[in-house]
Amino acid sequence: MAAAPRLRHPGSVVAGVDGSEAALSAALWAAEEAFLRRSALFLVHATDTDALARYLFQAEIDESRRTGREVLDRAAEAVSAHHPEVTVVKELSDRPPSEALRRAAALSGTIVVGHRGRGGFASLLLGSVGLRTAAIASTPVVVVRGHAEAERPGVVLAGIRDDHDLGCARAAAHEALLRRQPLRLLHVWRTARPRGERTASRERPRHQAADHVRVQSRTTGLLREEFPDLKIETEGVKNPSVPAALVEASRDVGLLVVGGRRAPGYLGPTLGRTTLALLQHAHCPVELVPRHGPGHGSTS
Repeated sequence: MAAAPRLRHPGSVVAGVDGSEAALSAALWAAEEAFLRRSALFLVHATDTDALARYLFQAEIDESRRTGREVLDRAAEAVSAHHPEVTVVKELSDRPPSEALRRAAALSGTIVVGHRGRGGFASLLLGSVGLRTAAIASTPVVVVRGHAEAERPGVVLAGIRDDHDLGCARAAAHEALLRRQPLRLLHVWRTARPRGERTASRERPRHQAADHVRVQSRTTGLLREEFPDLKIETEGVKNPSVPAALVEASRDVGLLVVGGRRAPGYLGPTLGRTTLALLQHAHCPVELVPRHGPGHGSTS
C-alpha cells in the first residue's frame, strides 16, 4: 500500500496499551494512522504507581514495571509485523494512564485508545481510561471500536452542528485526504422539542430551517475552497435524537469525526451526552476533536 500524499497534519500518534485485545486493536489502528501521516508511533503504558508509591513495596513497583515493559514489547512486535516501516517509540510511565497519554501527545498529538480496557463491569462499554482521556482532552482522541482486522477504510464522516464545528470538519477533511476517501458532512436537525418548552411561534421553525441550511452551506463551501481536490458530500437529516442519527450513519463509514462539546457540569469540558453515546455505540472508530471556537484546530 502506497503512502498518501504528505499533509500538514498535526503532531504524532500516541496509543495507550494495557495488554487487552481492545488496546492492541487500537495500537494497530494507530500504526496505520502513523503510516499515513508518515510519523512515528508512540506506545504508552502507564503503571499508575507514582501516586501509590508510599503504599507499595519496591518489589511490587518493580513487578508492575516489568509487566509494563512486556506489554509494550508485545504491542511493538504486533505493530512491526503489520507496519515494519513505522518507527515505534515505547514509553513506560509511572503516572496515571490518562495523564501519561496527554503528556506524550503534548500540544498537537492524537491519542488513540481502545473502547474497552482491562477489568470488569466498568469497562463493558467504554473503559475508564478512554472515558477520562476523552472527557478532558485538549488534543484529538480516537476511540477504536471493534477489531483492527475488521476495520474498513471507507468514507470519513463528520458530524456538524454549528459554526463551531468548522475545525472538526477540517480535521475530518485531512483524515479523508490521508485515506484517499470522500468526506461526508452530516448535519442533524433535532426535531423533538425539549420537555417543558412552550409552543413556538410559526416563525421559529422557519428561522431554524434557515439556520440549519446556512451552517451546512457555509461549512461545505469553506471546505471546498480549502480542499479543492477532496470529494465532499453533504447531507442534512431530521431526527429526534442526534446520537441515534450519527450512530446509524456510522454503520457504513470508516471513521466518524465529531467536535467535543463544551457543556460544563456533565462529564468534562470535552465530553457531552452526544459524544459519550457515540464513543459507546458507534459502529466505527470515533475521533473526538476538542472545540476551541469557530475554525478551531485548523490544520491547513
